[in-house]
Amino acid sequence: MTATATDRPGQRSARVGFAQLLRAEWTKFRTVRGWVLAMAAAALVCVAVGLLGTAAPGTGRGAAPAVPQGPDGEAVNDSFYFVRQSLAGDGSITVPVTSLTGVISRGPGDTARGTAPWAKAGLIVKANRTQGSAYAAIMVTGSHGVRMQHNYVHDAAGIAGTTSADSPRWLRLVRSGDLITGYNSTDGTHWTRVGAARLAGLPSTVQAGLFVTSPEATESTGVRTGYAPAVATARFGRVNLRGQWSGTSWRGEQLGGTGTTGSYTDTTGGGFKRSAGGFTVTGAGDIAPAVGGPASGGSLTIESFLVGVFAGLVIVIVVSTSFITTEYRRGLIRTTLAASPRRGRVLASKAIVVGALAFAGGLVAAVAIPIGAHSARARGFYVFPVPLPTELRVVVGTALLLAVTAVLALAVGAVLRRGAAAATLTISAIVLPYLLAVSGVLPATASQWLLRVTPAAGFAIEQSLRRYPQVLGTYTPSSGYFPLAPWAGFTVLCGYAVVALAAAVLLLRRRDA
Repeated sequence: MTATATDRPGQRSARVGFAQLLRAEWTKFRTVRGWVLAMAAAALVCVAVGLLGTAAPGTGRGAAPAVPQGPDGEAVNDSFYFVRQSLAGDGSITVPVTSLTGVISRGPGDTARGTAPWAKAGLIVKANRTQGSAYAAIMVTGSHGVRMQHNYVHDAAGIAGTTSADSPRWLRLVRSGDLITGYNSTDGTHWTRVGAARLAGLPSTVQAGLFVTSPEATESTGVRTGYAPAVATARFGRVNLRGQWSGTSWRGEQLGGTGTTGSYTDTTGGGFKRSAGGFTVTGAGDIAPAVGGPASGGSLTIESFLVGVFAGLVIVIVVSTSFITTEYRRGLIRTTLAASPRRGRVLASKAIVVGALAFAGGLVAAVAIPIGAHSARARGFYVFPVPLPTELRVVVGTALLLAVTAVLALAVGAVLRRGAAAATLTISAIVLPYLLAVSGVLPATASQWLLRVTPAAGFAIEQSLRRYPQVLGTYTPSSGYFPLAPWAGFTVLCGYAVVALAAAVLLLRRRDA
């Protein structure tokens, strides 16, 4: 009992001591009006540069058209030729696919035979005919074998290889409530399960049947590689139906436009023909998440409005390094350390002050997102919609990016004791690699390397776009795609900050002030 009673006052004293130290550091900061104004300016610069950087003239088409959004809120392409019936309740549909061919347009009147790698033909069950509605599909593809995909972002592999009359692929979808299960076979007798999808809220009556679609294909001219419109045609055998289908009448239609990643050629349109032996269906478009890059044509992402963060970071770095180096320059560090001999706590309190202020400035800077998005849409630009959790991560991540950078700059300042040298080194380590990587002046491999190994990897926390193996795209930093996942990239920045802070504490303890 006595030991416990003796320990508690000491514990309270330690806590109060650190609180007093923290208050003292905050008082130091706010009494220097230049630092306070600079931190406020950093947030304003982030907003101003972000809005000015995306203030290009409008498209002249008025407000941007609505774009399909998937069940989870992501931007999607949902365009294909659909040969359908209604299915009430549980049931199944089975069909063999005997060929998948295509036509690629190289220019007006110039077409060539060829199938896009992610051209698709198969079976689909869809909640309704609205673009972006829930679905599950099993399909053959141009170069990626049989796949089962659902709700745009989910993809599972089946039998490898291409389909032909000599090597057909049999496909089957089975509905049981809101569970859709896909199967494939090479002979129609021995079946293998490819995957299953639970489509929450699937109505009792759904639209189901055959579909064909084709995104754009890459076309190389020998000088550059670009994208060319592509159309796919598939031949299906006899369709076997089980369950309560709408009847023997099949309806064909192009669902949606041809999407942002595919279009019909000048000479080939969509449609279907029915024969005693089955169907021939031609279609274009895509059923997949929408991605950025050249194929997206003039689109913006929510992080486009945060392009000014790099400018705000420069100010934050200068202020954070000055917060510690000014005391060395003026000899005030001796007074600080005399008042609090535990030097690690001094550095920790300074880090909390600049980190908290930078975090608050980052939250303010995030107002550029709703303001910029509203303005861009009004001028006819397409802004990629993202799920709410992603948008919140971008907002909070921007604040964390500024906060951790401030701590890193403070630590570098404590190590070097020279404000100009510390600020220059930190800017060169974070801001410069970022600008080189996203500007496109470096090869993609060099840009990706910079954003993996330097503190600039932390900018990944701001990315809202995801890369999808099942979608052809330009996944480079200049198109908004970082080599590391958001939190992985941010962890790299945190690692540098922790190492720098540890070195600063060690040196602060070992050397004289």
